[in-house]
Amino acid sequence: MKDNFQIAATLTQLISSEQAYHYRIVPVEAVNGSLKFKSDQVSHSLKHELKILLNRDVELISETSENLQRYLSVNFRKQDHSKVEDFHYSSDFLQKLLLTAKYIGSSDIHFEPYETKCRVRLRIDGKLKEYYLISLNKYPTIINKIKIQAGLDISEKRLPQDGRITIKTDSEEFDIRVSTLPTLHGEKIVLRLLSKDTSQIELNELGFTSNELLTYKESIKNPNGIILISGPTGSGKTTTLYATLKRLNNDTTNILTIEDPIEYTLEGVNQVQLKENIGLDFASTLRTFLRQDPDIIMVGEIRDVKTANMAIRAALTGHLVLSTIHTNSAWATISRLIDMGIPPFLIASTLNVSVAQRLVRKLCEHCKEEHIMTKNQFPSTFNPPKELNKHLIAVGCDKCYHTGYSGRKAIYEIIPITKPLIQFIKQNQLEIDQYLAEHNILTLKANAINLLKEGVTSIEEVYALLSE
Repeated sequence: MKDNFQIAATLTQLISSEQAYHYRIVPVEAVNGSLKFKSDQVSHSLKHELKILLNRDVELISETSENLQRYLSVNFRKQDHSKVEDFHYSSDFLQKLLLTAKYIGSSDIHFEPYETKCRVRLRIDGKLKEYYLISLNKYPTIINKIKIQAGLDISEKRLPQDGRITIKTDSEEFDIRVSTLPTLHGEKIVLRLLSKDTSQIELNELGFTSNELLTYKESIKNPNGIILISGPTGSGKTTTLYATLKRLNNDTTNILTIEDPIEYTLEGVNQVQLKENIGLDFASTLRTFLRQDPDIIMVGEIRDVKTANMAIRAALTGHLVLSTIHTNSAWATISRLIDMGIPPFLIASTLNVSVAQRLVRKLCEHCKEEHIMTKNQFPSTFNPPKELNKHLIAVGCDKCYHTGYSGRKAIYEIIPITKPLIQFIKQNQLEIDQYLAEHNILTLKANAINLLKEGVTSIEEVYALLSE
């Protein structure tokens, strides 16, 4: 049903979101220079006004108010009217696109060239959606504008490049990380929107249960040791790190970070941008950090054994080290470090807490519906608890742009490294399910099941966690 209301990007880009809502129109066809719109306010005066505004022949088709509202909310996102003056300060397509993406909460913008067209997709709440199609002859101009603003070489089209753009409006300033990639039909560019506003980032708001929050706050009070956060790309690890740094940041501590990229700017924290092409990598910067009299060090990611060894060394010499690592669970982090060649006794003596996290979309409060759960809706390897016999599903309404979801929430697995676990690590004993159950430590799977029971998210969002 939802797909019936989806309009192609070639049509939605013919008018702005403001025009669609103001005139209550949705474009459904463009043939030989004339445009066909659906509207619930068909009149001769509207047709005449649109003809002048768009400088095209216009045809109007009557539609019910209910259906038209659905078309509007599925295909057009309303702009924040408090930002309208910023949005209109430039007629430049690129500038407008960046501001639109910022105000509708997009994290990334993808420019993708193909044989006959070039498309622009925006990632919102973790999912990509096509927003614009650009003609092949206009695409190089837009790409060159991006590259010039990011300080990249416009003549170099054969090699990947990375850069940064700062956008300033009347009310705010934000950074954009630019990454180019040569593909078969031209350069693909991805823009990552980086926020300078950390006012919304608070540990209490991220998704910890009350017990998990207490455990995590206790672990970050230690003056030394390592705090590791694991999870795949886009699982919110960096946001958790920044919320932690924000809590630890005060006038009596020296905090140093090495990041790639610097996603948020924190006042009072000394942040360093990684530049591997000139030798400024994680390991060498960490070595320098130790001569900078630090109290707390944040390493963007432990990617190799050199960085892992330097992080261990920093923790052993009396510093608190925070970092991220790519593993599937909190306990798998220990296996990963052992595989890297770190001796188990060093891991046991430095690791304070191991955290794993994922991001799941939250069901829209206005339209979610309760349904009876059946066994075949779960992964075949998962035995659902008896009390999980009902679940809520995504429906879609105007409030959530007919996606059925609104916002995201992090779910965690937090394992504090206690004396029994230190012995497990030293003995390289990697089966700890019984220990977790006895000490009421919730795994990612257990937290996912709880969110299903509470009706916060849908089974589709946590399916992968249940099958692990």
